[in-house]
Amino acid sequence: MSVALVWMVPPNTKVLNCFGLLDSSSFVLGDGRAKMGRKQKRDSCCLSSSSEVKYLSTFGLQSDETKFRILSSMVANPAGEIVVSSEQKVYDVVLKQAALVEKQLRTSGDDVDVKPDIILPGNLSLLSEAYDRCREVCAEYAKTFYLGTLLMTPERRRAIWAIYVWCRRTDELVDGPNASHITPQALDRWESRLEDLFQGRPFDMLDAALSDTVTQFPVDIQPFKDMIEGMRMDLRKSIYKNFDELYLYCYYVAGTVGLMSVPVMGIAPDSQATTESVYNAALALGIANQLTNILRDVGEDARRGRIYLPQDELAQAGLSDADIYAGKVTDKWRSFMQSQIKRARMFFDEAEKGVMELSEASRWPVLASLLLYRQILDEIEANDYNNFTKRAYVSKAKKLIALPMAYTKSLILPSRTLEINRA
Repeated sequence: MSVALVWMVPPNTKVLNCFGLLDSSSFVLGDGRAKMGRKQKRDSCCLSSSSEVKYLSTFGLQSDETKFRILSSMVANPAGEIVVSSEQKVYDVVLKQAALVEKQLRTSGDDVDVKPDIILPGNLSLLSEAYDRCREVCAEYAKTFYLGTLLMTPERRRAIWAIYVWCRRTDELVDGPNASHITPQALDRWESRLEDLFQGRPFDMLDAALSDTVTQFPVDIQPFKDMIEGMRMDLRKSIYKNFDELYLYCYYVAGTVGLMSVPVMGIAPDSQATTESVYNAALALGIANQLTNILRDVGEDARRGRIYLPQDELAQAGLSDADIYAGKVTDKWRSFMQSQIKRARMFFDEAEKGVMELSEASRWPVLASLLLYRQILDEIEANDYNNFTKRAYVSKAKKLIALPMAYTKSLILPSRTLEINRA
């Protein structure tokens, strides 16, 4: 199953399969080390805890606070016990991320403080090369978003490239060429490696870029760990009983990217939105993108024996797994798809308000990604809801139209969208 990189990428690249999606064919993971399929091998660096450089081989917006953040905070299980819903679990993470940024803002003034690089003898040029490698990956696999990142400050764009690359490598573990050989133990090792890089002990050059990034911005490790948990879910789970279960999966594999990226992209100094609400919007965009992936890829996933649709809602529509595998477009299927598309659009609408609260230089690439991704839903409708044998995609002509639209929209001052909506 393709996952989405939230604020980050254009459609029709298999995301990693948000911000967009990536094709996994040219990024191979093996033996715990990464190599680029189309790129020549190079030496990569590891910045050790002793700061020595070693070479290794290559391989809100202001919303009603309860309107969106929690759809149903508490639910009862069959035994009558009260359990916390997925929305509440995810919201607890949102609160933590927002608190980190707010603490940074209180100590640094109007904007997130970017700490200067720690320049030690011998490591500056290698760290620069590490970020350059991340830039190359982003430029090759997320072209539209990459162009947008060039509008950001040098520090911010480098950090976003590093986060993008880590997310892509993580997705490749379960969605790449070697996915059939990946075990839970391999994901445990990947998580241990993540903890090391957050402690300043990166394993290779690409890790070194992210390790440096997390020292400069208030980026927390939890969303990164949660993304790995999403990969674990893909290894053990192929059916989702209800939307609560699916929501948690969408958060793990896509919503996490927004939480990783907001501290880097920054909130506009003149925004009147709460930090919490902006994080909620980032989460909404990840959920929207992943739901769009799921609706677009129904046929492809079914051929792999996977169904990422709420089982209870299928049953309510008079459908079953057998109907999905049969791949026939019926009136029941059209009605079911209409309700699923409506839900995805709701998340996109919530996300768009929050995008307008980001720093000016970050709005355009994120908004462009949102507008392009949302159009995939239009294309599913244009295909008469046949997502079994037809792949919905946005044409180049529509992309060209969307980019200037996104740029113009990104110039609107923060919180003005709220005033417009109330008018």
